Amino acid sequence: MENKEVKTTRKYLLPAAMLLVFETIAVLLWVTKDTLFYFFNFSYIGISISLGIFLFLNNYKHARRVTQLLVGLYMLIYLGVISGENMQIEGFWYYLFTGVFEAATIHYAVAKIFGPLVFGRGWCGYACWTAMVLDFLPYKITEMPRKKIGWIRYLTFALSFFFVLSLFLAHAGHIEKIMFWAFIAGNVLYYAIGILLAFSFKDNRAFCKYICPITVFLKPMSYFSLLRVTCDKTKCISCGKCKKVCPMDVDVTNNSRKRKNGTECILCSECIRNCPKGAL
Repeated sequence: MENKEVKTTRKYLLPAAMLLVFETIAVLLWVTKDTLFYFFNFSYIGISISLGIFLFLNNYKHARRVTQLLVGLYMLIYLGVISGENMQIEGFWYYLFTGVFEAATIHYAVAKIFGPLVFGRGWCGYACWTAMVLDFLPYKITEMPRKKIGWIRYLTFALSFFFVLSLFLAHAGHIEKIMFWAFIAGNVLYYAIGILLAFSFKDNRAFCKYICPITVFLKPMSYFSLLRVTCDKTKCISCGKCKKVCPMDVDVTNNSRKRKNGTECILCSECIRNCPKGAL
């Protein structure tokens, strides 16, 4: 009876705690920026993520996908296409160079720079609009050994920086319009490369592992993440199922922060779902 009550409490406590975090951010930004948009923006994202967590704790198979679509489509279609905000890394550099703490700079600060200290790479698992599409592809479980080409992410990171820098140095006109079309073209290119790599490497998350420039921010910060998948060694029977289903090749049976690919866990919880002993 007591265990049942604990499980019931968890089903509501964790989603409520996550919602509280985002509502706090929403209110703080609303007050400090004096813009109601930030309240609705972060409230919506918080509700979407909390809903996904609640559905997962209630054993709904597509819980994470619900959150992915709710957040990913909102940021891609509404913020990006309709509102004309470049939410890619180019938009971050653009606002950073102009000294404006708006839109993409706030998004990056919350989701990709300081947020990972709490959520790790939860962004990659629940909100990324690129991964949202790639996760529909057939190679959800890695079928090939990881390639040693992760250095490419640093190249794309540098290219995005120098692309925006060159626009400012050249005093380009209509720079906001350029940034909008860069967002459209960048997403088309990301999807094309992501799909090509997925089929070439038989791995839906190949783009995340080798190309995505955002991981340059996410990886070092997620090392200190408060939310982590840990293993109860007394329950683990070393069956290997968790390693087999992990889309990011993370060794979740090792509780050390230095575990193999430890900063690449996207909190997708596939390991937890598939553990036969509930050790995770």
